[in-house]
Amino acid sequence: MHKNLSAKREIETKGKEYLAKHLLGDNCIIAYDDKGKPYLSCDSRHISISHSHDKLAIIVNEKESTGIDIELIRDKVLKIKHKFLTNEELLEANDDVEKLLIYWAAKETLYKIYGLKEVDFIAHLLVKPFTKHNLGTIIGEINLPNFKETFGLNYQIIEDYVLVYASNKITHC
Repeated sequence: MHKNLSAKREIETKGKEYLAKHLLGDNCIIAYDDKGKPYLSCDSRHISISHSHDKLAIIVNEKESTGIDIELIRDKVLKIKHKFLTNEELLEANDDVEKLLIYWAAKETLYKIYGLKEVDFIAHLLVKPFTKHNLGTIIGEINLPNFKETFGLNYQIIEDYVLVYASNKITHC
């Protein structure tokens, strides 16, 4: 492994350990299941973690699987947008870098909620059209043959970053 990458991973690990200790207590360790999904060693609460450059974000949910994603705002997303957006999402987001990153982070959040690998970001993870503000709530759907759920996802633009996290599962009548 490259020396800089190794140092970056070590900093990320220490950051997660620090936050876990201060937010969750001394006896709570963040561990990972065989699919790579984080869980808490101390209890049944659900956790999700994200890092981007010098930022680390963690969310804990008492009741259900959760997700969070943080992304540095940069135009690199313009080159890959066709790899994760439906045609409707592409038209709606256009070339608005912040909006594209909200879509990306929302789909990453949904992916983390689902927690299994066999997900196609275009076919299985959908985000309803939205008007971009500095913060808001959007609707995201996980749509697989054996798993269909809808979630409210909060987003926020913080300095040079986009943060998206699951706020609640939406039940249909």
